[in-house]
Amino acid sequence: MTDIQPLLQYRQRFFIEHSPVRGDVVRLSDAYRTVITKKNYPTAIKALLGEMLVSASLLIGTLKINGRLSVQLQSSDENAPLSWAMAECDHTGQVRALAGFKNSDEWQNATTSRQAFAQLGQGVLFISIHPERGEAYQGIVERVSDDLAECLAHYQKQSAQIPTLLKLATSDEAAGGILVQLLPQTDADRENDPDLWERMSALTSTIRADELTELDADEILYRLYHEEQVAIPEASPLEFGCTCSAQKSEGAIFQLGHQEALHALDAHGGVLALDCGFCGQSYEFDEKAVNALFV
Repeated sequence: MTDIQPLLQYRQRFFIEHSPVRGDVVRLSDAYRTVITKKNYPTAIKALLGEMLVSASLLIGTLKINGRLSVQLQSSDENAPLSWAMAECDHTGQVRALAGFKNSDEWQNATTSRQAFAQLGQGVLFISIHPERGEAYQGIVERVSDDLAECLAHYQKQSAQIPTLLKLATSDEAAGGILVQLLPQTDADRENDPDLWERMSALTSTIRADELTELDADEILYRLYHEEQVAIPEASPLEFGCTCSAQKSEGAIFQLGHQEALHALDAHGGVLALDCGFCGQSYEFDEKAVNALFV
């Protein structure tokens, strides 16, 4: 098996040879810690954001696109402790995530991603796909439980008609997960290995949360499938990355209109600062800069 130890954050594709089974293992360390330290998140939201980051990184690996995929939660209850959350990964392996929440006593004893998910109240879970070319797509994910992995696996089976296993985990230092899929089988596939999916399901179910966050992908795959013929190509690196820019900030000000932008400038002491919630970068505009946008 391939030695991927030099990579601390990666998506590792794998195949079970001579079968229609494929999968990916994802592990995030620095990128995960960067996300959860940008705001004073409750413990449960940190866990949820970690799982969402891993999910986006796993799911984009199932697509053949240049672009980005995001997993998003949106509450329809204005009083819900969790207002919204999103995580995305693009085809280059850049990830980012953010959540909006209300300070509430509900967070005091909440430590798991399931508990954070439950704080959404009435709301929706959806996947958005934005290719660099072509139209964007958004799919509503049925909320079959407050377990993100269960919901996304159910969505893959129902929408793409691809049986999917998904396991997610977080710790204080890392987030990890594994996705396994059964692609369409031929009659020969079923005849040669009739219990393939049942066997893969049973083996994958034995993975522990601490293994997903602490072990390298080659060790995880060996522990799970050492009696199978596993092929492992080169891993793909993952890292924190943000798409904010001065140009996007200029566009946001331009959408306000000239007079509204000047009013906002006056209200903020002559300097209009647009801060990126994802990375913390601040873009500042004085009166001269604002006026220049509308020349």
